[in-house]
Amino acid sequence: MTAFFSEAARCLELSSVEEKRQAVDRLGAAVQRGNFHFDPHTEVKAMGEAGRPARPRLVAPADLRRRRLGSEEGRAALVHAIAHIEFNAINLALDAAYRFRDMPHQYYLDWISVAVDEARHFSLLATRLQTLGFSYGDFPAHNGLWEMAQRTAGDCMQRMALVPRVLEARGLDVTPAMIERLTAVGDTETVRLLEIILAEEVRHVEIGSHWFHLCCDQRGLNREETFLKLVADHFDGSLRGPFNIPARMKAGFTQREMDALLGKE
Repeated sequence: MTAFFSEAARCLELSSVEEKRQAVDRLGAAVQRGNFHFDPHTEVKAMGEAGRPARPRLVAPADLRRRRLGSEEGRAALVHAIAHIEFNAINLALDAAYRFRDMPHQYYLDWISVAVDEARHFSLLATRLQTLGFSYGDFPAHNGLWEMAQRTAGDCMQRMALVPRVLEARGLDVTPAMIERLTAVGDTETVRLLEIILAEEVRHVEIGSHWFHLCCDQRGLNREETFLKLVADHFDGSLRGPFNIPARMKAGFTQREMDALLGKE
């Protein structure tokens, strides 16, 4: 029987991309078969850096060069950026499953299923990157997703609000424009992968919405007001569009939340 929290922590700490991917798949398979047990007395370690390879080199977002999609290198840089987001998302899902205890059992099963999806997304993109003549690590990247995870390590409600419902939801917003740009330059294979990822990421953000709502309900907090206050506190009062409103509504956002984000309130 797989010890759930111990194994999630081990997956989180692995620095090898391939070892992490395989370990996540094994944990996901064990969970699907019911061949696991919760070990809630496993120590919750202080939030540090997740396991990741030495490359890519991490830089500030402002230091990342923008490349045109008309060149193969430009398309590879875009695929690399998305692959890096998906690699971080593996660690984010693992940490969500490992760090926050006393949640309903379904919470942990949900986040391991997300980790499995993110590992598959990363593999698809890494393979595409290789066909373009590059490998993961060949371009610099930034660490914004993990930095927000560190800032929300002490509160599951804040984590659910600010990582899946803000940072990961940005993927729902920006991917359609990426698909349009890649279609314009004839990169149908990358478009195919992004369409798969976009469809599945709606569920991931919806999972974040579900557990954010539960945390609010447990504390007697208004869901919409709490979310908007967290956005105001952590993102200088607002988020910039454009917003993929249909995808966000499927993922658990309300009309009031969208109106507030669009500046209509």
